[in-house]
Amino acid sequence: MQAIIRPLNSNDREQWDALWLGYLHFYKTDLPKEQTDLTWHRLLDKNFDMHALVAELDGSLVGLAHYSFTLSSWSANPDLFLEDLFVSADVRRRGVGKALILALDEEARSAGSGKIWWETHKDNQTARSLYNTLAELSEFVRYSRVVD
Repeated sequence: MQAIIRPLNSNDREQWDALWLGYLHFYKTDLPKEQTDLTWHRLLDKNFDMHALVAELDGSLVGLAHYSFTLSSWSANPDLFLEDLFVSADVRRRGVGKALILALDEEARSAGSGKIWWETHKDNQTARSLYNTLAELSEFVRYSRVVD
């Protein structure tokens, strides 16, 4: 059966929590409950530029994609930034991640975006094997700096 890709809605909280915790566990990180609650509210707030698609199989959520739009000095229109992508381990390699990414094409087109971009850990070979079939690996190196 093929996954249904749809926007996140307020009835999804319990299942979204399980996916979100799975995502955090995958990246070996913890966030305070307050941050998880804030993220949830931002994803549902139409006035906030954070959005989510979810993948549903047989009535259960099995994947999520959180995204926002970034302005660029190189383009008149915003780019779509895929911040978080997660698929439950028991349905990986069944096309759910690919379906979520491809569904973002329509979200990007609707916003006038000409590009979708994302990052992943350099050692995440499972995800990278999918990403290599859908996009070009950037030549740019990302730096980050914590502000005190």
